[in-house]
Amino acid sequence: MEKKYQIFISSTYTDLIEERKKVRDTILNMLHFPVGMEVFGAADEEQWEIIKDTIDSSDYYILIIAHRYGTIISEGPDAGISYTEKEYRYAKEKGIPILAFLMDDSVAVTLDKIDSEHKEELQKFKKDVLGSRLIEYWKTADDLAQKV
Repeated sequence: MEKKYQIFISSTYTDLIEERKKVRDTILNMLHFPVGMEVFGAADEEQWEIIKDTIDSSDYYILIIAHRYGTIISEGPDAGISYTEKEYRYAKEKGIPILAFLMDDSVAVTLDKIDSEHKEELQKFKKDVLGSRLIEYWKTADDLAQKV
């Protein structure tokens, strides 16, 4: 019997709904199990415990980055970083294999998909991801799904 993998999908949400759906469908078509924020609801400390448990039980962690940094954590030891970065740091710390996909900078996007308020944080996050693993660049939702 072929092993089935649980794959955690992490990204900002509202700007990448179509891309997340395509990735989820691709994982399902490969007969594996995608999991992500769609099943968790609002982010808070109680939800974080569930997310940690889900990352712990995942075989792979997929990180998708475009032009948004995400919701910033306002208090506690992770104050100042986004929930997406917190998930990434946790998966990295736990040694979960990470597959990182960054939107190619040449892709034109609408202003509603750009986080102009947290550009520095996003660039720092991207730099960390780029410095610690091989990544793939993607241009469209279909291109991303094919690369996954």
